[in-house]
Amino acid sequence: MTFSARRIFLSGCFALAAVLLAGCDSKPAFTNLDITGNTQFGSDFSLPDSSGKVRTLGDFKGKAVVLFFGYTHCPDVCPTTLAELAQTMQKLGDDAKRVQVLMVTVDPARDTPPILTEYVSAFSPSFVALRPADTTQLVKITKDFRVYYAQVPGKAPGDYTMDHTAASYVFDPQGKLRLFARDGQGVDPWVHDLKLLLD
Repeated sequence: MTFSARRIFLSGCFALAAVLLAGCDSKPAFTNLDITGNTQFGSDFSLPDSSGKVRTLGDFKGKAVVLFFGYTHCPDVCPTTLAELAQTMQKLGDDAKRVQVLMVTVDPARDTPPILTEYVSAFSPSFVALRPADTTQLVKITKDFRVYYAQVPGKAPGDYTMDHTAASYVFDPQGKLRLFARDGQGVDPWVHDLKLLLD
């Protein structure tokens, strides 16, 4: 190999090494807020689903998990987000089998197990509802994930709405918390980010 050929070869090796190193440092270009490594949020949960079975993140190992907080009487944000997630599952095709949507109710007093089951199933039979068994569980899960919720009285006795954080949390298939996803963002950002997590 001549000196010139060796110099070109070595230059190519250095350029390739630089590209590979840059690739190691780069993060996926998520549409939603990347909170990878952030320790201010919960890393797991333990809540009964609408059938009474206690669920943890480990039950969904190998799947990307979308943890959504809402309630069945929600007039706008909750049904919109669940509808978007249902459409996202359709767009993902076979990859949808590797995604689990979980809705945690912030209104367990009204959201009985049968109501929750019927509600989430109306959007997708694969969606699972989680219902804190008591106030202690509700306070813990919302505190762990820094979710705000408050009852807003209506005009009639027993009539109220719930103010709550309009966002979801997304775990990757290895069980690591990765994304803070804004509600009402449309389908495409969901598809984009979930595909990145599944690749």
